[in-house]
Amino acid sequence: MDPVIVDTNVALAANNEAEQADTPCVIRCIQELIETVSGRQVLLDDAGLILNEYLRQKPHGFPQGPGDAFLVWIYDNQANSQLVRIVPVTPLGNDPQGFAEFPKDADLTDFDADDRKFVAVALASEIMPKILNATDTDWWIHRIALARNKVNAEFLCPCLMMDKEADSSANHKYK
Repeated sequence: MDPVIVDTNVALAANNEAEQADTPCVIRCIQELIETVSGRQVLLDDAGLILNEYLRQKPHGFPQGPGDAFLVWIYDNQANSQLVRIVPVTPLGNDPQGFAEFPKDADLTDFDADDRKFVAVALASEIMPKILNATDTDWWIHRIALARNKVNAEFLCPCLMMDKEADSSANHKYK
């Protein structure tokens, strides 16, 4: 099974809950989530940070869309090591790095603190999983530094990422 980490924005886009996600982006996110539950191993952190972020997206109510179905699948299968791999990470409390596993790279100092858990899991796993991203331009802005540090970000909706380097000083985020 191919290992993968899914940023929360993929499920939101699949649900058509990301206003900047156009129809092709929504369809691509749905396809990736279907492929993920059909034959990939999802990586989560042992502190429960990623799972808790997923659950905060839909705290109440019955699942409404494909992104919600993915969240339910993750929750239901979190103890199945063939489908979900729990990766130990080392949170650093108030340290701006966030995690011991996060790269000490000056070009990543302004990378979104909330997304550092995904990077920490990817690097701690030592298997270079894909990190799926749909709408968060911070990944695009930092893609060169991330790649240099062996982080494999996959952009499901690249049309949303174009020309964001010029906007990086404003730190635009689409979530």
